[in-house]
Amino acid sequence: MNTLSRGSRGVFLPLAILALFTLVLIPGTALAHDVTPGDAGYIQEIWGVHIIPFIYLGAKHMITGYDHILFLLGVVFFLYHMKDVAIYVSLFALGHSVTMLLGVWFGWGINAYIIDAIIGLSVVYKALDNLGAFQKWLGFQPNTKAATLIFGLFHGTGLASKILEYQIAEDGLLANLLSFNVGVELGQLLALFVILIVMGYWRRSPNFMRQGTLANIIMAGLGVLLTYQQIAGYIAST
Repeated sequence: MNTLSRGSRGVFLPLAILALFTLVLIPGTALAHDVTPGDAGYIQEIWGVHIIPFIYLGAKHMITGYDHILFLLGVVFFLYHMKDVAIYVSLFALGHSVTMLLGVWFGWGINAYIIDAIIGLSVVYKALDNLGAFQKWLGFQPNTKAATLIFGLFHGTGLASKILEYQIAEDGLLANLLSFNVGVELGQLLALFVILIVMGYWRRSPNFMRQGTLANIIMAGLGVLLTYQQIAGYIAST
């Protein structure tokens, strides 16, 4: 009985991750940086500075952005010290903030399907990195800090590309964008808080390393699925 219970717990968390994100990713045309019709309508109609609403929209985007959450989970998966967590999350936040703010301010836009496909690949990359695949396949370990910053730039570009589609008003633009970014970072901190609690509990399991390998294989598969969906959506839209 006890052995069976431990065995069940041994696969529960990885399978729970798979089930959750598979359900989220089932809609084949869903965009990872999509904005709900209600939020899109609000963005298009407002004029002037609206700090609190944009903080809310930014936090909502991060918490519901499964691509962000998957990548963030991959980043902190094997980080055991809060100093390291702070460094990597800060690099991701820096990259995300820079391209989101500058992308909207200067009107830089990339096709949403293409950028979201790259973001899907960022999830694949981080999962493979956690599995030690690059050291095995290439004989060297890419700079993980640089990769986190670079992929943060892509994540921010994805959001900027989507916001540009809704032609946000220029009046109050800077204040609204900064507010949105504050919301994104607050949402990221909330998501990180939950992830670290779950990871802290999970790491107490004597089977964590084996389970972690399975979980990262699942994450890599989900990243491939996300990338495929965006490529298929791009082909269908052309």
